[in-house]
Amino acid sequence: MKRVVFAVAFAALALSIQAIPPGTDDEIAERVKPFGSVCRSGDDCGTKEVQVVSGQMNGEAVYNQFCFVCHAAGVSAAPRLGNTEDWQPRIDKGMDALMATTLTGLNAMPPKGACIACSDDELSGAVNYMLEQLP
Repeated sequence: MKRVVFAVAFAALALSIQAIPPGTDDEIAERVKPFGSVCRSGDDCGTKEVQVVSGQMNGEAVYNQFCFVCHAAGVSAAPRLGNTEDWQPRIDKGMDALMATTLTGLNAMPPKGACIACSDDELSGAVNYMLEQLP
């Protein structure tokens, strides 16, 4: 019985020691502080200026921001940028079929390639950009 009580007490002590994060209160506060802050309209939030980009992205910009993640490495059989063998079966189906797949998604590719805010023209530009990279 003494062994069981000792084992339970030892386990509780070990768990309590593990639960206390190392460092001083200031070090712990520094590690858990918020990463950023919120600046509301009308507040003085410092001297940094933020540029708001608006307007239509070109095909290369859409590719670099959304498409490259899968199409650079061929993730989940995505046709790789610059690889004619990967792209040829898709090209053979025609641009309308290629755009339909781009808009609705296919297999692991989400609709619009996860660029939900992209217009059809921006997505078409991205597809054309990828096709232009073929030798």
